[in-house]
Amino acid sequence: MEVKEFPVEEEYKKGTGVTPDDVAKIRKWLQTQPHLPEKYITDLDIIHAYYSCNNSIEVAKQLMDLNYSLRTHFTSYFKDRLFDSKTEGILKKQLFVFLPGKSKAGNTILYTHGLNTDPSTFDVADNMKAFFMSIDFWQYECGTAPGLELVVNFVGYNMSHAPKIDLKNVQQFLYYVQKAIPIKLKKIHLLNSPPFIERLMNMMKPFIANELIHVVLPHSEGFKTLQEYIPVEAFPKDIGGNSKTLNEFLDEVINKLRANKSFFEHENKKRVVESLRPGKPKTYTDIFGGVGGSFKKLDID
Repeated sequence: MEVKEFPVEEEYKKGTGVTPDDVAKIRKWLQTQPHLPEKYITDLDIIHAYYSCNNSIEVAKQLMDLNYSLRTHFTSYFKDRLFDSKTEGILKKQLFVFLPGKSKAGNTILYTHGLNTDPSTFDVADNMKAFFMSIDFWQYECGTAPGLELVVNFVGYNMSHAPKIDLKNVQQFLYYVQKAIPIKLKKIHLLNSPPFIERLMNMMKPFIANELIHVVLPHSEGFKTLQEYIPVEAFPKDIGGNSKTLNEFLDEVINKLRANKSFFEHENKKRVVESLRPGKPKTYTDIFGGVGGSFKKLDID
């Protein structure tokens, strides 16, 4: 069934402090920014940005400009996003699903699990693209949430995957999550994390803000420590939970996204026209200064 955008009227009843007047003020500002896709930006988009910035109009303006700029320049994740056979194939290898219930802190839970962890088909950019598509659609369907906790289950991953994790993708992902994502990311749980993950985390520290370091929690002993944050019952039956099976979740996700292809067709229009930006157009180099590299070149033994 095709999903409708979460009603803005319901957002105003949530007690988040967001008001129609706040949205109107940001909308008026958007109309003065010729490079931004104002006519495609919904009031719900504005609410997500405003709420994620703790109801600061000025900070929300900065976030929205950066968000749509990065969606334009980070082409690996945001260019020509469609729910097609390729995207379906990505999800059949790496499942992204919002679990029923909440974390013990009252946050929404996004769980990702490798269904096919063959290193020869492992693609970091594909997984990150599916991750962002999942979040965008969830925000469209469900509106704002107090916070999000991401659980990454590394079961099936090992040292063979490490050489395929390139620095460019890690840098882009961390930059977007830290500076431009319109959501309150409260925790990132690394479940069953193999030893090489800690080494990779150390390599990524130059790109990680102190605030994000404190929300990343490794759980090398599985549910033993994770259950302090999230009830075990919320997870799939296959891994010891009491919810649907992994395949049932997969079917549900694919069927829902397949029925809502039009959402991504519309979202693709929310991009910046740099030639219309007041002042100097922004380039990818302006953001990163041309930094490149690959973990293949780094010592992870």
